[in-house]
Amino acid sequence: MNATEGVSAAPTSGVKTILRYTGIPPSWLDKRPKLPSRNWLIFLSVTSSVAGLYIYDRQQCKAIRKSYVEKVKDLSDEPVGSLYRPRKVIVYGGKWPGDEDHDQTLKYFRKYVKPILVAAAVDYEMIGGKRLGDIANRVADDIKSQRRLEAGLDARPEVYKELPTYQTPLEERLSQNEGGIAIIGRPTFKEFMTGLKRGWTEPLDKVDRDEILAQELENDGRFDEEDDLERPEPKPFEPLIEPPSVSPTPSPLPQIPPLPPLLLVPFTDILGFTKIPLMIWNFFNQRNDVRTGAEAGYKLVLGQTRPFAAPSNTSEPLFSDITSSSSELTSDLDFDKECETHFRKSLLKLPAENAKAREKYYAELKIKLETARALARGTREPTKDEAQNPPPTEVELRAERMKKEKRWRGDLEGWQIIAPATKVAWDSRFRDALSVYVDPPPGSTGLN
Repeated sequence: MNATEGVSAAPTSGVKTILRYTGIPPSWLDKRPKLPSRNWLIFLSVTSSVAGLYIYDRQQCKAIRKSYVEKVKDLSDEPVGSLYRPRKVIVYGGKWPGDEDHDQTLKYFRKYVKPILVAAAVDYEMIGGKRLGDIANRVADDIKSQRRLEAGLDARPEVYKELPTYQTPLEERLSQNEGGIAIIGRPTFKEFMTGLKRGWTEPLDKVDRDEILAQELENDGRFDEEDDLERPEPKPFEPLIEPPSVSPTPSPLPQIPPLPPLLLVPFTDILGFTKIPLMIWNFFNQRNDVRTGAEAGYKLVLGQTRPFAAPSNTSEPLFSDITSSSSELTSDLDFDKECETHFRKSLLKLPAENAKAREKYYAELKIKLETARALARGTREPTKDEAQNPPPTEVELRAERMKKEKRWRGDLEGWQIIAPATKVAWDSRFRDALSVYVDPPPGSTGLN
């Protein structure tokens, strides 16, 4: 008999005995935990840190937004009459230069400023621009339309006057002043001020920009028959932002009434491969944008204002060159100026690239036009490819050219408005007409 046979086996614990009948191996209890490997420790440390930063930031975002909503939500519970007109804010958000998504500025408003306005029952209307310069044209046209109504040159349909909510042009202006204007970002601010100046300096005549462009293109000789080989080439388009022509005896400029207060909301759209580290930083610090947007909405809701900080150079001429270098004077015209350092450098090449694209297009247009006229007049038969895919007709080429010229000119004019070297448009009459929303004094809980 072996010596080991006379030794009894060690008794098992109660837990192991139970595990034997459950099918779970009792040996699992004999295992001792070990530290993860070096690579696992690095992985777990990085992922837990990233997750912690993300969760902390989003918790702070919710807390900041909630604190401002709590401050203004009581305003939405105030009783109003049946014909009460809610306070309405006009929000302008132009296209950020270099970003294919033209709605980025308004997305910023909807995400960070809108929640405060909604909590305070403040209505709003968003006006965006799909291309550079759209906001400037919209503002100028709206101002001239309002001026025409007040001057009696236009009138609303009589049926509008029967509505209980009808307002005269003067009452409508006062209502707009109570609502205010929110401007998202410096590019939008530059476009807004350019449109503001155009609206109060240009004549009130109704202008069809497409018709004017069509007449100009019709007379530039691009579609003329080339019978005269010595015909000079048309001059290329050179966009200029100039004051309207002044006759020898100009009519007096109108006095500008008080305009709606401006809410200037800083915004920077980070673009480009080299800005990826900054994008990552912003992703984990969205609480900064939440706080900035909430503070802006809070200022607008409470309605505390101050006069617009105008340039101190009172000798500035009325029709100053707004395409000159930026003024070094400290004023509200310098709002969010640092954002221009984030413009993509490729934008500086836009005029040259635009001219190159135009030159290439017109070189190809001559060949396309010869083909279209030859086929239309029957001077030659279409090739096999032309029979399967008919080339554009002369009418289609004219329409295509109109569309391209409209885009080229609009892009150049829009870029010239918002370029870093461009000074914000200014008129000395704005000095007493503009105001800006500011932080309310401590303890303020309502409108002025």
